[in-house]
Amino acid sequence: MGPASAAAADRNGDDQALIRRVATGDRAALAALYRRHERPLYLFVKSKLNDPFLSNDIVQDVFLEVWRHAARFEGRSTVKGWLYGIAWRKVIDIHRANRRLDYTDILPEVEDEDPGALDRISADEQAGHLRGCLSALKDDHRAAVELAFFHDLGYREIAEALEVPEGTVKTRVFHAKKLLQHCLEQVGIKGFAG
Repeated sequence: MGPASAAAADRNGDDQALIRRVATGDRAALAALYRRHERPLYLFVKSKLNDPFLSNDIVQDVFLEVWRHAARFEGRSTVKGWLYGIAWRKVIDIHRANRRLDYTDILPEVEDEDPGALDRISADEQAGHLRGCLSALKDDHRAAVELAFFHDLGYREIAEALEVPEGTVKTRVFHAKKLLQHCLEQVGIKGFAG
């Protein structure tokens, strides 16, 4: 087990200990779990809804659900995967209620005078192309890729979060990477390895 794997295992063990304490009504444990996962969970939800206020509400709802149902956590997955699964289902509920989800990014119109401005503009353009290619993916493919690469979840955690078999996640990520590579090559970005 490498250093990154060991650190992830330690965090999961810590998270499981916190969940056990939350199940007994320990508010300090919930606060610790919240501090550890609130920001990345918020960024994940916000990337799906593009609404900071609604995203914050959903994150609060996730931790309220954890408070109410911590005793139900059986440890068959990581706590992180469980949290993202709760958040994903809440996002889907919003999506279904609104019938569509908007993915918009507003880029600033102010030109940067810094000497590295052209490099950053080029990087922003490439990031914009990547966002465009991501938005062209089907929801299930996009979710799998975003959870894997932007939120650093493993296939098992993604499978739990999306409530699909692990093999399905692997297939979705594989096909999504191929589609992203093709899309990026169409706009002149070569060498996307995913």
